[in-house]
Amino acid sequence: MKKKIILFAVLFGMAAGLRAQHAHFTTSGTIEFERKTNAWAVIKKEINKDNEAFVAPALENYKKNNPQFRVLKSTLSFTGNKTLFTPIDADPASNIFFISIMPLLTQNNIIYSNLNNGLTVAQRKVLGDAFLVSDSTRKIKWKITDETRDIAGYHCRRANGIMLDSIYVVAFYTTQIPVPGGPESFNGLPGMILGVALPHENLAWFATKVTDTTLPDNAIIPPKNGKKTDNKGFILELQTAMKDQGPMAADFVRQALF
Repeated sequence: MKKKIILFAVLFGMAAGLRAQHAHFTTSGTIEFERKTNAWAVIKKEINKDNEAFVAPALENYKKNNPQFRVLKSTLSFTGNKTLFTPIDADPASNIFFISIMPLLTQNNIIYSNLNNGLTVAQRKVLGDAFLVSDSTRKIKWKITDETRDIAGYHCRRANGIMLDSIYVVAFYTTQIPVPGGPESFNGLPGMILGVALPHENLAWFATKVTDTTLPDNAIIPPKNGKKTDNKGFILELQTAMKDQGPMAADFVRQALF
């Protein structure tokens, strides 16, 4: 009986080893993402004693003409530990000016990341201007958990993180795509991030489709248009542009960095 148990264990181990040898890992392809924002909640947070006379009515008008959740689409191309995040054109957020420029309700960033050398080049469009921001890849303090879920057909594990000193992040990554990237500037986990949420910002990105295909080298290249700067310079530009906007200024600058 003991010999049978040992034999079974050996055969089971061999089978597991064969499965592992034949496991398929996606190293090149494209991922389609949906970015969902609770627009009603985002706008409501911006109401203060200085602007409530016009923002509160604007919110009620927005509610009558727009769904609660604003959904925007994008693609992430990846190969050789390089990624390129590209928004898909969408309708304007609103004809109300201050709503149409809110970073959480728009998606204007084209972001190239070289995860081999830790370089990011981002074309960020804000307040009608385009900036070409070159800097190191975003640093996020991650803690991996045991929670798992399936996203777009891939088995993912949850990680909790902190970015920009205080922003709480929840991400789900898959080791079946062994590229440490993700949508926008999210990165730094042992596999591709297919889902990420900023709960306190009412914002989330989740993959809807993964296409496993070999991309040519020239498919992943940095954007080239915009005023050249780095992260510090970009933040200074935003702070200068928003200096007269009161309490909304700090929120705008923070959100523009997501």
